[in-house]
Amino acid sequence: MQKKWLFILLTIALMISMLFIPFRTALVFYDGKTNNQQAFLILDSGDYFGITFTHSIHLTDVVEKYHITDDNKIIQYEMIYEEFGIGMPNDAMADEEFEYIDGKYHIKNMTNEFDYLNIRNGKKVSNHRLSWGNSDERTDVHTVPFNDYFIPGNWYKLEVKQISLFEQLKGVNIHE
Repeated sequence: MQKKWLFILLTIALMISMLFIPFRTALVFYDGKTNNQQAFLILDSGDYFGITFTHSIHLTDVVEKYHITDDNKIIQYEMIYEEFGIGMPNDAMADEEFEYIDGKYHIKNMTNEFDYLNIRNGKKVSNHRLSWGNSDERTDVHTVPFNDYFIPGNWYKLEVKQISLFEQLKGVNIHE
């Protein structure tokens, strides 16, 4: 009889601990003011994601492309835009490549490494989009508007981290 209760107790303890042990890699969005988790997107190391926004002055799209490293860092590897001006680079740095392709400026081979990103969801020009896929070829790309998940005008901290089942239950799962 005692073995049965011990087995039940161990099973319950194991199930509860599994609820709180981080096991999934995700891009997690935290409210910039409260640091409360708002949403998450399940990704793996090596996966790619992009953030596209409409520049508030030029009113043209700016695409920032990122990939996730094995140690949960975010690497910006490319930027694409149509207009020079406020906030837009006019040349490449170090080993980067600056190209003009089909009416758009591309800065490639970027190696900007981040522990996290701070992103404001536009208020006046609120047209941010999040895209993701398994390869840089982007043949399997999913895209969602920020406004489907986030309040226009608010800012968010994006971080890649391991999350538990409990953390998954706390936030909104971003999906297509």
